[in-house]
Amino acid sequence: MATSRRVARVSELIKREVSKMLMQDIKDDRVGAGMVSVTDVDVSGDLQHAKIFVSIYGSAEAKAETMAGLKAATGFVRSELGQRIRLRRTPEVVFLEDNSLERGDRILNLLNRISQERQDSDLEPLPADGAAGFDEEDEFEEDEFDQPQLS
Repeated sequence: MATSRRVARVSELIKREVSKMLMQDIKDDRVGAGMVSVTDVDVSGDLQHAKIFVSIYGSAEAKAETMAGLKAATGFVRSELGQRIRLRRTPEVVFLEDNSLERGDRILNLLNRISQERQDSDLEPLPADGAAGFDEEDEFEEDEFDQPQLS
C-alpha cells in the first residue's frame, strides 16, 4: 500500500495530465460536445485504479455524448498516463460524471426560495445564535443538565 501522501501526489499528477490531454490530445469530437473539466481524481490505496471525476457543461444530450467519448478514450488516456507518469503499473482509468455543482446550485436555489417564502409570510426569523425557541425566562430543573463529576 502506498502512503496517503503518495496517493495524493499521484492523484494530483493524474488530474493535471488528464486535463492537459482533454485540452490538447484527445481528438474525439464527442469529447468537445460539452465543456469538460476534471474536478477530482480518486486513486485507490494500491495505485491500481483511478476514478476521474469530470464536470460537463451543456445539455443532457451533450453530457451523454461527452461521457461516451471519454469512455471510448479510456485506453488512450491510460496509455498516455503510462508514458507521462513513471509508475510500476499504470492505474485502470474510469471516467465518472461529477454532478456536485448542479446539486449545490439546486440546494442554493431551495434555500433562497425558503428564505423568500419566510420573508413573504412574515415569519419571525430564527436567531443567529442558534437558541431557537428558548427565552431567558425559561426555567430548567437542575438535574436535567447534570455535569459528570471528576474524581
